Amino acid sequence: MIRAYKFRLRPTVRQTQALTEMLRDHCSLYNGALQERRDACRHGSKTSITYGQQSAQLKEIRAFDPERQGRWSFSSQQATLRRLNKAFAAFFRRVKAGRTPGYPRFKGVGHFDTVEFPRNGDGCRWDSTPHDRQTRVRIQGIGHVRVHRHRPVQGRVRTISVKREDTHWYVVLTCDEVPAKPLPTTGSIIGIDMGTVHFFTDSNGSHEPNPRFLQSAVDELTAAQQHLSAFPKRTERRTKKHRAAARKVAKLHTRIRRQRLDHHHKTALALVRKHDVIGHEKLNIAGMTKAPAPKPDPEQPGDSLPNGAAAKAGLNRSILDAGWGQFLGILAQKAESAARRVIPVDARNTSRTCPGCGHVAKENRATQAKFECVNCGLIENADRVGALNVLHRAGLVLCDGAQPPTQEACDFSRGWSHPSRHTTRARTGRAAACAHWVREAVTSSMTGMEPV
Repeated sequence: MIRAYKFRLRPTVRQTQALTEMLRDHCSLYNGALQERRDACRHGSKTSITYGQQSAQLKEIRAFDPERQGRWSFSSQQATLRRLNKAFAAFFRRVKAGRTPGYPRFKGVGHFDTVEFPRNGDGCRWDSTPHDRQTRVRIQGIGHVRVHRHRPVQGRVRTISVKREDTHWYVVLTCDEVPAKPLPTTGSIIGIDMGTVHFFTDSNGSHEPNPRFLQSAVDELTAAQQHLSAFPKRTERRTKKHRAAARKVAKLHTRIRRQRLDHHHKTALALVRKHDVIGHEKLNIAGMTKAPAPKPDPEQPGDSLPNGAAAKAGLNRSILDAGWGQFLGILAQKAESAARRVIPVDARNTSRTCPGCGHVAKENRATQAKFECVNCGLIENADRVGALNVLHRAGLVLCDGAQPPTQEACDFSRGWSHPSRHTTRARTGRAAACAHWVREAVTSSMTGMEPV
């Protein structure tokens, strides 16, 4: 397995100054290389400037400026140029796909926070003093920096990155050959439905509360942002009060981000420990949080009709505050490490399909929280209905994965999936061979439901 470890650095005052200078010089190199590419494109050069050409100039740049560019690792400077090349590759890929391109922009000193060292021992060495109890990392041009290593590092260290977050410094290790730690099987499979009222609802009917970290700190954050907005946005040099206001806003956002990350890690770990297979919806979060398009007024040119942008903005804020994408990514990583399986399924009509009869209709969703089937009269919590449908589809994927379908795979889905008339017609191949194992699962998977 490949795993990343993140540790806090404890640099001295002089080492902090040197780390800041290292970021500044790498930022200057990035902007200079970007300017060279812009000039070549502006003057109509037929041959585009490549990473190889810019990397070949590093030797002359280091010899011309030995006190700044020549002070740092050659490999880390190559990584910075590859970072720019990656940005241009993404730009041309978006142009070719017809999407909004987003030309690479210059980086400000406060927005260039990471320096990468592609190989351990080349410009940066992890655990540079193995004879010492205190773990240290040696960085070229800075020296041996103390590391607060709160857990052991497994595997082989391949790349090292030095990162600045607010006023703190971190070292990020990328290790390969990390052994997995499988957990004992529990024989449980579950489906989860992500939401904003509840963080998620599982197919057993349990609700995970949504902590709403951003909403809980919105008053303090609003006051800090209003105080920051009183200062001019464009100025040659910030005053002491201006810098303090900016640090306060950044500190609040950092606290919210860490709280959310901690909650996601703990919640994902609890799911992985309890269940062998976890199904969830395959969500297009970028599309879900997209602002509605304006509606021009045909009677009054230049004006727009109401399009529900204010209500949609509140929903987008709640979705982004929940952080579904980050949570599902962490869940997949922890499941892989524990030899569990996470199955993303199609999210279409999971909240409109009746788990009892398979009837699909928009009218089934009576309210935001209530599901009432117009065909069979089944009444249930809308979020749990979505989780049951997710579980059903994950069970079919699990059966379909067996070649041929084994008794173990079918028994694993038995008791959690219900074959409705709608989905029975759609089954083909190996999934159809497993259908008879889940025909009698209505009672166990739908406990507590009330048919009318």
